[in-house]
Amino acid sequence: MNVDLLEELKKIIKGDVVTDEETLHKHSFDRSIYSVKPKVVVYPIDHKDVQNLVAFVAKHKKAHPDLNVTARAAGTDMSGGVLNNSIIVSFMKYFTHEPVFHGQSADIEPGMYYRDFEKFTLEHGLLYPAYPSSRELCALGGIINNNAGGEKSLSYGKAENYVNAMNVVLADGKEYVIKPLDMKGLEKKMKQQDFEGKMYRKIFNLIDRHYDLIKKAKPDVSKNSAGYYLWNVYDKEKGIFDLTKLFVGAQGTLGVMTKANLRLVPVKKHAEMLILYVKDVKHLAEIVNVILPFKPESLETYDDYTLDLALKYVTGFGKKLGLNDVQTKLKFLPEFKMKLAGGLPNLTIQAEFTGDDYDEISKTIKSLEEKLKPYDLKMKWAKNEKSELKYWLIRRDSFGLLSTKLKERYSAPFIDDCTVKPEYLPEFLPKFKAILKKYPVITAMQGHVGDGNFHVFPLLDLRNPEEQKFIPLISEEIFKLVKEYKGSTSGEHNDGIVRTPYLHLQFSKKILTLFAETKKIFDPNGIFNPHKKSNPSAAFAKQYRQEW
Repeated sequence: MNVDLLEELKKIIKGDVVTDEETLHKHSFDRSIYSVKPKVVVYPIDHKDVQNLVAFVAKHKKAHPDLNVTARAAGTDMSGGVLNNSIIVSFMKYFTHEPVFHGQSADIEPGMYYRDFEKFTLEHGLLYPAYPSSRELCALGGIINNNAGGEKSLSYGKAENYVNAMNVVLADGKEYVIKPLDMKGLEKKMKQQDFEGKMYRKIFNLIDRHYDLIKKAKPDVSKNSAGYYLWNVYDKEKGIFDLTKLFVGAQGTLGVMTKANLRLVPVKKHAEMLILYVKDVKHLAEIVNVILPFKPESLETYDDYTLDLALKYVTGFGKKLGLNDVQTKLKFLPEFKMKLAGGLPNLTIQAEFTGDDYDEISKTIKSLEEKLKPYDLKMKWAKNEKSELKYWLIRRDSFGLLSTKLKERYSAPFIDDCTVKPEYLPEFLPKFKAILKKYPVITAMQGHVGDGNFHVFPLLDLRNPEEQKFIPLISEEIFKLVKEYKGSTSGEHNDGIVRTPYLHLQFSKKILTLFAETKKIFDPNGIFNPHKKSNPSAAFAKQYRQEW
């Protein structure tokens, strides 16, 4: 950004406009395989700052085509969704005020860490259930804009189910409240002779005109973060038009969110977990389909490589459990014995059951154990929160372990979020693994087996150009397989830089055209977070991957 533009920007922003190398470097990374260095980082101090910033970019876009803005919260995104070579607007400094509660909902700001938000919700006996495994690191802005989900998605669904309303700064530099509208409310909006009215008219006409085609395009899975969720906006039967369903998961490509009202759920009194050690995955789908009718709140899994890595670095878990080294080794003694005796299980499955009646939960787990006996599984019942925490730490910290403990290899998230219906797993997983075996890479797998959503991380040396070549080859083969089973290329982590170029394998040309039209309706001059969700650039993706 030239000196004159920078000085003008500083004059209209009350917060911080930063260009020092340390800050730019920090905002060059998320948790993806990309590195994109911005020119400026802006920390807005209030909503007016955000409006002024967007208006500034809109004003100068024509003369400076490369000028654009990307919203960023904690930067834990795994798709490159918060990376940009122009302006980053970070909410982590000033948009962190305490939530305001309204019964079973709360007003939040995008820069608040989920871990801090949960402390407030628990004081009210409430929970926001659509949190990801990075719950200790991520912020609410990223959760909403990625349409995140996690260990409770099987029962509660994802972020899209919990956003009642959003404050969004649109391309005209003004802030609007986005919320569900009935037909009278929609008609009133469409009569407005301003940017908002024009936006509502255009997006309603687009969805209404292609209603059946759009509904048919919805991926046939319980979890999806791919594309724009046009199929969720207009409910003809109920007469509801809800643009929050479009903005949630849009990765800030349609506007910049400054506030949201989130629906919360009551906390269950009791939780019990059944641990299953699966030696042979050929019966995985059958096992999952036995478990699901018992309605677990969570059904999670991780593979032997992940468990082995956890045992190698077990002292780190001990600290989080409040144990010394001796206590930690005793805590994990069953797993160490398992490793020495006959090897670790191919997969570990965690089935958690919650409720307000402890006896009912116990009865459910005992019945499930009986049903699972034909599969000759080793099972363990974690009967209290402290016992459960050990297993949750392995599951939640698995990506962090893979990312930080392997010195010469990087846990590369690019096929990390495939989702198919659990009933397809017997056919899908062998084909999935057969593709990976064609390449000389080690892979680790975790995920939400109850949703058929797997996080598979090839372990690559990203400094090696030969290994970088595997990324597009593996991606294309895996995503074609996902399409064959009517799945989604992204169940939670969204498209970003990494998967947007492959959306043509997920959706038809017509639907991709509708995505591009949607982007144009809300962002006519292309000022918001380019190269994500629509108008992909494989060249952009390749260029910034090579900076590793």
